Amino acid sequence: MNREKVVPVEAHLVLADGTIFEGEMIGATPEEGFVSGEVVFNTVLSGYQEVITDPSYAGQIITFTYPHIGNYGVNDEDNESSQPFCRGVIVRELSRRHSNWRAIQSLDEMLASRGISGISGIDTRRLTRHIRDLGAMPGAFGSVDVEDLKIAATKEPGTDNIDLVKTVTCSETYRVPSTGGKRKIVAYDFGIKTTILENLSKLGDITVVPANTEAEVVLGMEPDGVFLSNGPGDPKPLGYVRENIEQLLGQVPIFGICLGHQLLAETLGAEIFKLPFGHHGGNHPVRNLKTGNVEITSQNHNYCVAEGSIEDVEITHINLNDGTVAGINCLRFPAFSVQYHPEAGPGPHDSRYLFEKFERLLEESNKQGDV
Repeated sequence: MNREKVVPVEAHLVLADGTIFEGEMIGATPEEGFVSGEVVFNTVLSGYQEVITDPSYAGQIITFTYPHIGNYGVNDEDNESSQPFCRGVIVRELSRRHSNWRAIQSLDEMLASRGISGISGIDTRRLTRHIRDLGAMPGAFGSVDVEDLKIAATKEPGTDNIDLVKTVTCSETYRVPSTGGKRKIVAYDFGIKTTILENLSKLGDITVVPANTEAEVVLGMEPDGVFLSNGPGDPKPLGYVRENIEQLLGQVPIFGICLGHQLLAETLGAEIFKLPFGHHGGNHPVRNLKTGNVEITSQNHNYCVAEGSIEDVEITHINLNDGTVAGINCLRFPAFSVQYHPEAGPGPHDSRYLFEKFERLLEESNKQGDV
């Protein structure tokens, strides 16, 4: 069988500090000849489809540190959202042939069909070391002149103080039927992942609401509990969300993940700071301070809760890589949250017990009749 020869299109990646990398275009052809965004790196060895379709990457260009990406193609089952929201993808080597019984197309075809541009042939080890040393920064890649890419990179605002949640949240309320439990849960969609909904649906019926849904509307649904989802970017511009969380605290049990964790902590008075290069990967060790167990976790965030900045909570989990806060339990209200992703899409399942913890909290609150 004759295969159509792929003619490579030369391209460059330029970071905001002027660092230049050479490569070739993959995926969709950018309308303006380039794409720009905040450049971060992810250390997963597999699960590239889940990473690319995770809404939490809105505004960012994903660098995969694993050198060979695309070897098992993509399928219809592993998407974490209906569409990718990342700005672009950077890889060392793109597999032009894929082999897996579930695959329906190649990664290159998937990127092209979803309008996501990428660049391959990049020295991702050098790029990752550069980001680790100097921090995540804006960048631009494409086939246009390098000087144009430099201008685009310096103009890219990154993710600080930008409400990216409004670009990924659902526009209307929708329901996810129970796959086992009998509880009623309202989930705020700040960029919620499919795997999270699959785990929550084991507890009961899920009503997913837009990020700006008022607390009064949520309480009118008479839920047994409220879930605060993951999502992209900086929590600081999301004052309208914190106002609703404040009204929900003490009225209904709350469980937050990732951005939901940061928003819950901020509502309780915590300070948030930006990590130098973020936590993105499926191999981050976290210690459960109650049990002493170390959990290998999936993480994807650039911002973090400042230790010591919040009262009336106990720190339940610590990231062992840098000692940052990875989980809290509220002492005044039935609420807890973690910075990482217990649903693990992709990643290890060490922390899926947290969904069971949420279920126990719902049961305890129901028995006490406090909420």
